[in-house]
Amino acid sequence: MADPKGFLKHSRAEAPKRPVDERIGDWQEVYAALPASERNEQVSVQAARCMDCGIPFCHSGSAGCPLGNLIPEWNDLVRRGQWQSASERLHATNNFPEFTGKLCPAPCEAACVLSISPQAGGPVTIKRVEETIAENSWENDYVQPQPAEEQTGQRVAVVGSGPAGLAAAQQLTRAGHEVTVFERDDRLGGLLRYGIPEFKMEKSVLDRRLAQMRAEGTKFVTNCEVGVDLPVEQLRAQFDAVVLAVGALRGRDDRGIEGRELNGIHLAMDYLVPANRECEGDGPSPISAAGKHVLILGGGDTGADCYGTATRQGALSVTQLDNYPQPPLSRDDELSPWPTWPYVLRTYPAHEEAGERKFAVAIEEFVGDDDGNVRAARLRQVEVSRDANGRRQVVPVSDEVEEVPCDLCLLAIGFEGVERMPLLDGLGLELSRRGTIGCGADWETAAPGVFVCGDAHRGASLVVWAIAEGRSVASAVDTYLTGGSQLPAPVHPTALPLAVQ
Repeated sequence: MADPKGFLKHSRAEAPKRPVDERIGDWQEVYAALPASERNEQVSVQAARCMDCGIPFCHSGSAGCPLGNLIPEWNDLVRRGQWQSASERLHATNNFPEFTGKLCPAPCEAACVLSISPQAGGPVTIKRVEETIAENSWENDYVQPQPAEEQTGQRVAVVGSGPAGLAAAQQLTRAGHEVTVFERDDRLGGLLRYGIPEFKMEKSVLDRRLAQMRAEGTKFVTNCEVGVDLPVEQLRAQFDAVVLAVGALRGRDDRGIEGRELNGIHLAMDYLVPANRECEGDGPSPISAAGKHVLILGGGDTGADCYGTATRQGALSVTQLDNYPQPPLSRDDELSPWPTWPYVLRTYPAHEEAGERKFAVAIEEFVGDDDGNVRAARLRQVEVSRDANGRRQVVPVSDEVEEVPCDLCLLAIGFEGVERMPLLDGLGLELSRRGTIGCGADWETAAPGVFVCGDAHRGASLVVWAIAEGRSVASAVDTYLTGGSQLPAPVHPTALPLAVQ
């Protein structure tokens, strides 16, 4: 039983960060590495703030955690110092809590009962508790390979090694199927590897989980684009079922901005991928912010990743632009009533390090030099509205134009869906109007025996949704191959994406 008065005894405390001057000089994680005993003591106190709230909205998929993480249970186990039991409860619903503990924006905290009133001191630091349980699990060897006791003789191909594909692969391997994960890049992990900067999650965190999966029996093939290096006919002949976890990496562009063709203007992922490759030891990135004035168009997670990367590369200045007005500092119950995801200003560690943010502005024109390189951008105050058909419009509201220096501009304005690839043509699959791959109630696409999950199904979303869908599609594939399944299915394919600004 939780301590119902714990939140009255203890204040909310975030994980301590390394000093700014220190962390912008390297690519290590932002948060300070405390001695295990000190870290555990701090987090046990934070877990004690979890109250006996009766209805724990934190693990409700409609508003809180899509995985249905048993948050009150492992909070109370941590409060009592039972770290191994907490690890077992956490891993019962989440294959990769070290990923979500570092990368998830924590809709569970927004749905915490303690977030209703500011007088309660803020929600439980669920994300911090989760990450600490995960780290304790690795440090104390609670995480061990879990190979299947019996093999089914069925073979499954998983295309894509991001969090959705990895979750599906691990679940299916543990169910006794022979699983092979195909990755077109030279290293495994998808966006976890090449999209997430090292300062948010060091890749050793990913590598240790991959080692566990290999020990369980999952096979991995890199440098293999299915549909090109492995023909679709061969794929279908070799495997009894196929899971598509190919992501939604088709970046949104804005070709309507005058001067967009100038050198030095790039989509965010064209910048982040080589920057991450440089951290992997692949040599200098061809796109660097060193000594440049950097503009980032887009106010979300990807924009913040570009922001922190540019700072560490030695940018002269970094400015992030957002078409929308600055959100409120606290929840507005009319805009986003509890327990829904609140529309509030989100400040990432990168924003504390350097630069500035500008709201309700748009780039009207890029200005180039005589060599065709961008040198400045002209900004206008704007207002975002919807036309009669519901289409988004960005309308100037002032005649005043501000010209700011710009040697590098990064467009972090979202994704338009799944990349068009020979694999989909070979399977006879078409994309929806949202650019995603459709499926039925059993996660099966229009191609028999081919299933879909993660961003490829729902559009660009959260790591926690990717893992949840990977677990659910594994249950569906297991049922398809054997007639039934004991694997959990936390979400339904018709579940709506969580709207995160």
